Amino acid sequence: MDKYALVTGASKGIGREIALLLARAGYHLLLVARSEAELQQVAKLASEYKVNAFYLPIDLSMKDAAEEVATWCKNKAPSLSILINNAGYGVWGNFDQLALADQMNMLKLNVDVVLELSHHLLPVLKQQEQAYILNISSTAAYQAVPTLSLYAASKTFILSYSRALRYELKDSSVSVSCLCPGPTATGFSSRAGMDALAELAEKFNMAAEVVAKIGLKGMFSKKAEIIPGFLNKISAFGTRFLPKSLIERITARLYQQ
Repeated sequence: MDKYALVTGASKGIGREIALLLARAGYHLLLVARSEAELQQVAKLASEYKVNAFYLPIDLSMKDAAEEVATWCKNKAPSLSILINNAGYGVWGNFDQLALADQMNMLKLNVDVVLELSHHLLPVLKQQEQAYILNISSTAAYQAVPTLSLYAASKTFILSYSRALRYELKDSSVSVSCLCPGPTATGFSSRAGMDALAELAEKFNMAAEVVAKIGLKGMFSKKAEIIPGFLNKISAFGTRFLPKSLIERITARLYQQ
């Protein structure tokens, strides 16, 4: 039976690299993102691995978009066995100074769409002999981050939800993993309006392809949490032992405007 994978946010960054790695591994692809031109490029590259690559340009933050994607997936790939919930972004600034609509739109994409797609597609995934869900969180999930408060909170939600869902599905054919990368060369800083911190980000960025490889290896190994990079692991686990107030001061200085 043909193997299919759905990747959201597949036009660039981690999502793009995950899609190409899955194509190389023989998975047919269902690609979702806003940019049709970039999706076409990824689909063309994927086709070089002799797999089918279908794409759907759509803004997932729009009403009923997740349901539309789920219906499209069921029609294209009744044997879907991998769901990569990668689409997401951040907005940078003090909560009360950012437009509420922009922040709510971010939460829709970072949280609601992950839940909606998972709920719609789990019945399909459960029918497969082995299936996987990989939710993309962030090392920001491990602490509060002033000026990225709702972004970090959304990633904390995804991490907690992923672990709970993983337990609920432990006796099923579906394995749930959560990838928590640190700074990665994906264009995140630019979309978040953090161009002023671009030089700082470049010093710590991991390559998106490296993060994707580590993420897929962890997913196929059925790991609960996957943190790429030694320094990111130290940072994440260090939050368990340091006072929260100290961590908040440190992160506030890193991301201060």
